[in-house]
Amino acid sequence: MDAGVTLPRTPSLRLDGKRALVTGAGRGIGVACAAALAEAGAHVTLLSRTLPEIEAVAAAIVEAGGTADCLVADVTDTAETAAAIESQAPFDILVNNAGSNRPAPFLQVAPDDFDAVVALNLRAAFFTAQAVARVLERARKPGSIIHMSSQMGHVGGAHRTVYCATKHAIEGLTKAMAIDLGPLGIRVNSIGPTFIETPLTRPFFAEAGFRERVLSKIKLGRVGQVEDLMGGVVFLASDASAMMTGSALIIDGGWTAE
Repeated sequence: MDAGVTLPRTPSLRLDGKRALVTGAGRGIGVACAAALAEAGAHVTLLSRTLPEIEAVAAAIVEAGGTADCLVADVTDTAETAAAIESQAPFDILVNNAGSNRPAPFLQVAPDDFDAVVALNLRAAFFTAQAVARVLERARKPGSIIHMSSQMGHVGGAHRTVYCATKHAIEGLTKAMAIDLGPLGIRVNSIGPTFIETPLTRPFFAEAGFRERVLSKIKLGRVGQVEDLMGGVVFLASDASAMMTGSALIIDGGWTAE
């Protein structure tokens, strides 16, 4: 019997034929993002200032059946990074993941620590995205830029004034970039994870009582793992999020729900 109904089809989460760039790709969240994009079919370029780390990740991706290569640059050197990106074919996807934190009470924040965190988390992210978008504009290609933000881009946190300042800035940057780049077909979104167990956060969890304080805020009752972010990265990179730009995908176990 012909029902006369044509069902819509879910846009694909596959990334076959796409080229993705992941910064800070040598460890933790960066490795997970690269693995997720490669598993979805993208060719992934891993960017870091440390070649041995990303070579090992690229080899693991290839062994798993994906394709990957390496690009060495220090993202805090904006000229070097722009030149490296310019030397490549256009990237359809950017995961702006490189970042760091130097926690300290507000009254004890040192200028050098402030400058280092702002330089990596905000300045480097801004100009890396600009370099990728400029190449896309010249090639007249659409794209998806994903900023790795944080739940701390939406709330405050003790001893995290500088980190919060950079991540709140990333959220504003995401919205403003979406306005400027929308006419070019370039989408810009952010991912806001809760605390994820990585080499960066592991020292924090060694602090007495830190894990308990974190778990008291996460409604799902567990600390995040890198795997919790992988689906979100693929979603934002793919046609499944084709009408989404200037938005934040918060993956925080309910931290920011209150």
